[in-house]
Amino acid sequence: MKHLFTIIGLFAIFMGRVTVLQAQDNPDVILGVWFNEEKDGKIKIYKEDGKFFGKLVWVDADKPDFTPYDEKNPDEELQKRKKVGIILLNDFTYDDERWEDGTIYDPKSGKTYSCYMKLLDDGKLFVRGYIGFSLIGRTTYWTRP
Repeated sequence: MKHLFTIIGLFAIFMGRVTVLQAQDNPDVILGVWFNEEKDGKIKIYKEDGKFFGKLVWVDADKPDFTPYDEKNPDEELQKRKKVGIILLNDFTYDDERWEDGTIYDPKSGKTYSCYMKLLDDGKLFVRGYIGFSLIGRTTYWTRP
């Protein structure tokens, strides 16, 4: 049992060190266009009034389950809006090595989650959406096109 806690501790230390050091010097390094993990959407991350946002700028219309509208949104009025143009990332601030205190909207489920993001050594963007606290949630990895 002692060894299990040691392994978990070492893993946590390792995971805490996978961020790119250049992000500490330049929080704007995440600006630009990113593919979501499934590569069926492109999100443009931009900065406005010191905060970071992300807009859906392209979706793969050739996917069999594609629908152009935000049909899963719980707000009936918003179900009529097109997915392209939706602001998915809202109000992120940069703190030391991650972008945090923001929210992410998932048009596939119509739900909004608390979120934080980290830039990894391999250039991928680690995106963690969660409810309540970050241990309960889902992680996805975005890449540059």
